[in-house]
Amino acid sequence: MGKLRDSNHDGAARTGYRTCPLCEATCGLEVTVSPGGAIAVRGDQQDVFSRGYLCPKGVALGEVHTDPDRLRAPLVRRGRSWTEVSWEEAFAEVRRLLTELVTAHGRDALGVFVGNPVVHNLAAGLYLPVLLRALGTSNRFTASTVDQMPKQVASGLMFGTEFSVAVPDLDRTDFLLVLGANPMTSNGSLLTAPDMPGRLRALRRRGGRLVVVDPCRTRTAAVADEHLPIRPGTDALLLAAMAHTLFQDGLVDPGPAEPHLAGLDELREALRPFTPDAVAPVCGVPEGTVRRLARELAAARSAAVYGRMGTTTAAFGTATSWLIDVLNTLTGNLDRPGGVLWPKPAHGSPNVSGVPGRGRGVRIPGSRRTRVRGLPSVLGEFPVAAMAEEIDTPGPGGQRLRGLLTIAGNPVLSTPNGERLAAALETLDVMVSVDAYLNETTQYAHVILPAASPLTRSHYELAFANFAVRNVANYSPPTVPLAPQERGEAEIMLELARTALGVDLTVRDLDDKVAEDTARRLVADPGSQVFGQDPRELLAAVDGDRFEDRLLDLLLRAGPYPGLTLDVLRQEPHGVDLGPLQPRLPEVLRTPSGRVELAPPQLLGEAERLAEHLAERRAELATGAAAQGLVLVGRRQLRSNNSWMHNVPLLARGSNRCTLQIHPDDAKRVGAVEGEPVLVRSRVGEVRVAAELTDAVMPGVVCLPHGWGHGRPGTRGRVAAANPGVNSNALTDEAPVDPLSGTSVLNGIPVEVLPVPSQATT
Repeated sequence: MGKLRDSNHDGAARTGYRTCPLCEATCGLEVTVSPGGAIAVRGDQQDVFSRGYLCPKGVALGEVHTDPDRLRAPLVRRGRSWTEVSWEEAFAEVRRLLTELVTAHGRDALGVFVGNPVVHNLAAGLYLPVLLRALGTSNRFTASTVDQMPKQVASGLMFGTEFSVAVPDLDRTDFLLVLGANPMTSNGSLLTAPDMPGRLRALRRRGGRLVVVDPCRTRTAAVADEHLPIRPGTDALLLAAMAHTLFQDGLVDPGPAEPHLAGLDELREALRPFTPDAVAPVCGVPEGTVRRLARELAAARSAAVYGRMGTTTAAFGTATSWLIDVLNTLTGNLDRPGGVLWPKPAHGSPNVSGVPGRGRGVRIPGSRRTRVRGLPSVLGEFPVAAMAEEIDTPGPGGQRLRGLLTIAGNPVLSTPNGERLAAALETLDVMVSVDAYLNETTQYAHVILPAASPLTRSHYELAFANFAVRNVANYSPPTVPLAPQERGEAEIMLELARTALGVDLTVRDLDDKVAEDTARRLVADPGSQVFGQDPRELLAAVDGDRFEDRLLDLLLRAGPYPGLTLDVLRQEPHGVDLGPLQPRLPEVLRTPSGRVELAPPQLLGEAERLAEHLAERRAELATGAAAQGLVLVGRRQLRSNNSWMHNVPLLARGSNRCTLQIHPDDAKRVGAVEGEPVLVRSRVGEVRVAAELTDAVMPGVVCLPHGWGHGRPGTRGRVAAANPGVNSNALTDEAPVDPLSGTSVLNGIPVEVLPVPSQATT
């Protein structure tokens, strides 16, 4: 373990530096631990990336560590009661349960759900593939299909790998067009950039322009040069009409990227139906504005188009994600400083490994399908919208999912039709959870293996370095040691893998095998800095005798920066600056053609589907048959991070933040009164929640935050239970998904809003 330095000569307190693991911004922290155990967190002024910036979530990291509701010992459920047991007893119970399940029903009777905290966790990120291979089940589900999967699918089809997401060169762009994102609150997503507020202010100070397209006047829209309200779910139509305008007006100029493009003529043909005059009435953005925005984008010295949750969790999420990069390409901003560029992570990535400029690409859709609905797999997993039905719908001979392993996730609150999923989980023969809390999901487990405090872990950004606006590398040693009764995630996941494999190996033996396999893979990779070396010599040279530190050092030594090792990062507690993003075409590509695929068949199919949708909507408008009801969208909150930060007192302060925002005109029509409860009803469920009247939402739209709905019987979260809110995913329909990515439609959900008597409980 790395040592903390004494903050004064008598050792009264210790101060360490680490990267915040609570969101994608990756801010540097200065963490001071007093002799009594009190923890103070402030921004690290010397961090090479964040320069002292810190949001309220990072300040609360000490309270996460000391939270009395955070689990410290394994729990085994016997009937309706929980018993604390030793790790040996807990793993013995897991072994018994899994063995009985697999023996009776086979490995595919077990499913796995992985939540998004795993991507903030070095050990979990490195050892999750080991565990999944050992379990041998094809029923894998993750939070990706209620989040970013459409962007990864579109990027994979265009550029060759799902991690080849081109990110805005935020610090050098002259024009930033933001759709369905609120980075002033979320700090960016698939766009790792500490201090987004400061970066957006800097854009304005240097004369740049910020335009936000969103049905709500978010914090980001409020500071923008221009805010364009749009009907939820129609972003793809707007983007297609802008691209159509560029072709029609002769403004297409891909710049230096042009020799590396394929499919430009096919793209032009696919966009013919999307004229601005056809699209404007459907999306609610005037025809003249559509044309002007396209021309301004083309005329800017540099520009970047960026979209996030509002664009990916929609019916045309993959098409929208594709069209964002179509616009970036047609305006000459792909692979251009000030436009969108690809990071080059220090530990390597799929677009660094292999032979530069060409690869296998991605297989979309996948070859496997879900049992009930026949939904295709995507990038190795099934849509999470199918998880409940795979459990509660029996097949021939009683075939169904009978067991589930959840890792750092709360899908009852974070996935569609949470009430159905909760009922399904109660029927499982086996459920094992790796989690820090007894929450709305893990309450159904038979065994809970507690994750340790974030402050006890080594940390390095495996995932978010792929989306960073600058190439940096930060390593954080543990700030405090594991307590005697705690175990790190590497040991937990290796023990689970050992159990699943049924092999006579110790955890350390298995870890050695993982390290040996990793070394052999890296020295065989022609894109690696260690290509051709003896794997035994490479292993002998690495830092860290076991677990995640050893694997990380292997990756760094093989990565694209010669001489960068874990020891170098240990000597630089504030991080190493590897420089601004640089143009990477054509070496970044991993498509079979070796070119940027602007019009792959799968995405041309999405264009056809979008054109059909446009024709249907125009016909409805022409006949007056267009639906006049309300649609629901989500919202992000600065002091919240999905469901698991609501038990932190520092973040729970203030007035009720789980309200239904509704435009005053709509409120008058449905009888909603400020602060009074309303009933919100969808096809699959209903909630009661206080109304908040505001013109920050456009007419026809209501807005509810994500991640609430605490206080269920059987959970342990005193702070969260005192401020429960309502579960927005009780309203989310599991039936509609974006076809290519399998991603649930979380935005633009048709709902009915009705007043309820004021004495009703919210």
